[in-house]
Amino acid sequence: MSWWAIDVRTTPADRDTLGAWLVTETGLAVEERADGTLVTFAADEAAADALVAALAVHCGGRAAAERRPLEAVDWSVRWRDGLGARTIGRLTVLPSWLPEVTPDGARTVVLDPETAFGSGEHGSTRAALALLERHLAPGDFVLDLGSGSGILAIAAVKLGARSAVGIETDAGANEVAVRNAERNRVSQRISFLTGDAADLAPLAGPADLLLSNILRSVNTPLLPAIVAALRPGGLAIFAGMEEVEARLFRPVIADAGFTTVEELTEAGWWAVAARSE
Repeated sequence: MSWWAIDVRTTPADRDTLGAWLVTETGLAVEERADGTLVTFAADEAAADALVAALAVHCGGRAAAERRPLEAVDWSVRWRDGLGARTIGRLTVLPSWLPEVTPDGARTVVLDPETAFGSGEHGSTRAALALLERHLAPGDFVLDLGSGSGILAIAAVKLGARSAVGIETDAGANEVAVRNAERNRVSQRISFLTGDAADLAPLAGPADLLLSNILRSVNTPLLPAIVAALRPGGLAIFAGMEEVEARLFRPVIADAGFTTVEELTEAGWWAVAARSE
């Protein structure tokens, strides 16, 4: 299917009314350009012609419309555009599709997130990676809750963890994570479990370091399981929260027996490393 764009020009007085009509007629959002042009879309040339004809009848000559074909795009891979290597402390995160892939790099994580969360581009993931890079001790056993693409668990092993276990509710994400661990040649030191972290984390522990890059609304009820999954004096890294949520989460982890070690904000996303009693 080849999509077509329809550029519509009308007077400022008619623009809002015409935009609403286009939304109703097409069922699609309408883009308003800086010059006032309204842009909508049709699934093929015939649909574009029909919309232009209907527009002429509706407006009675008060608008002008031109249609143009759009480049065919494979959106299953187009999201990769603009993604590149990122360096976070001693760690480099490198997309697998770049020609300069170096999978043997000791501190290079070669990643293809596919449909799973965790590419290294999101601020919450970068903040978690930065705290992990600073606070992981060689030989640590690491738990990663909500492991997604496996990026944090893989990074932990690349940085010197003895082993890691990722826990994820999405079995499909775990399939992606397993492929990424194999791509980085660390699969023998990482396991990925499918299920509820509240049930599995205490069974998989005790961990020296635990990562929980999840929403605050999920991190909060998970705290008892996180405490149970950590060894005494173990470190938890909480991420997945916007900067404005910091004031809400600080007293919650303090009440759970954690002492804040370091906080970090990345692109508006807040993360905290905290030590258990």
